[in-house]
Amino acid sequence: MSQTFRHPEILEIARREGKVTVEGLAEHFGVTLQTIRRDLGELSDSGRLERVHGGAVLPSGTMNIGYEERRGLNVDEKAAIAAACADHLPNDISLFLNIGTSTEAVARQLLHHRNLLVVTNNMKVANILVANPHCEIIVTGGHLRRSDDGLVGNLASETIRQFKFDIAVIGCSALDGEGDLLDFDIQEVGVSQAIIRQSRKTFLVADHSKFTRSAPARIASLAEIDTFFTDRALPADLANRCDDWGTNVVVAPTNPTILV
Repeated sequence: MSQTFRHPEILEIARREGKVTVEGLAEHFGVTLQTIRRDLGELSDSGRLERVHGGAVLPSGTMNIGYEERRGLNVDEKAAIAAACADHLPNDISLFLNIGTSTEAVARQLLHHRNLLVVTNNMKVANILVANPHCEIIVTGGHLRRSDDGLVGNLASETIRQFKFDIAVIGCSALDGEGDLLDFDIQEVGVSQAIIRQSRKTFLVADHSKFTRSAPARIASLAEIDTFFTDRALPADLANRCDDWGTNVVVAPTNPTILV
């Protein structure tokens, strides 16, 4: 069976079961694991599926996929983006890191930075940075979102308004063709907007899968972002918009030096 016939059936299985696995599809179609990985890669590139560890899920439009599934998406790309971002973060600064698997990857790249004051509404980020003795950590407080250990709501925003950060590093759930950063949780959006207002510079970390996703709530425009770190070149129209806005775009190298 050719991929032309496999793809629609793969999508139908994903709709029916919520997730497809490489091994399950290989057995179902009687083809190799490599063939299925190639199929899933093509479906992911076209925005019809999102890759997760061992398989793929349908892209979400009004609800985010689970934290553990997101954590398994584009792991190598997120690590490369994080390494590139960390290279642009000097020592001796105040820094905000918000909720998301990409910002957690950035935190892992900061374990050898010195004299950082890091404020975060991401409990996972705080726990990662505990390993850096030269990093002072402040957690915002707020309503704990158990699904990803994120802190959201008015208390988180009020804490953020007490600071003026040198740099904020934020993520997003989706990025549309007009350059709008999008998310699913309106409480998280309010916190992200407060972060941008209270930061002298704002960095965005987002891999290419965000270009093909949608989410209902608007955070901000790339026009408000100083530097955007990603893993693939932007579509031409969006790249031109970034040039007009003065938004610097850094495409992470494919084989960066990544700290572990």
